[in-house]
Amino acid sequence: MEQNWAEALHDAGLRVTAGRVAVLTELSERPHLGVGEITDAVRSRAGTASVQAVYDALAALHKAALIRRVEPAGQPPRYELQNGDNHHHLMCRSCGAMRDVACSIGHSPCLSPSQTHGFVIDEAEVIYWGCVHSATNLTRGQLHE
Repeated sequence: MEQNWAEALHDAGLRVTAGRVAVLTELSERPHLGVGEITDAVRSRAGTASVQAVYDALAALHKAALIRRVEPAGQPPRYELQNGDNHHHLMCRSCGAMRDVACSIGHSPCLSPSQTHGFVIDEAEVIYWGCVHSATNLTRGQLHE
């Protein structure tokens, strides 16, 4: 089923622009993209777009809770649709691949700190770090099939 991005933007109180629709469309097809990949996709889908325009669109979409910004340590941020599911991420240290993985508890937030210090916790972000088997073999200088 194709998402009506114009309606989603309107419901979030945002203006409908070709750039915002292009960002949402691309992230619905390819999650975990960085700004460079998103910029290229927006230019392909909507014509010209500056990097600043893409950053502005990402900021507005994130603030409106239409997209999620994932910030792996030591890596540039990546973006995906905020679809309300409760998932975390697997991240390859070698090749940078990122994959979704369901939360083991099942409801948000699935982890709670031992002390909240007055915070109201609404999300727990977990990134599991490791290596994709094929990337591990490549880093060891081995060929893989």
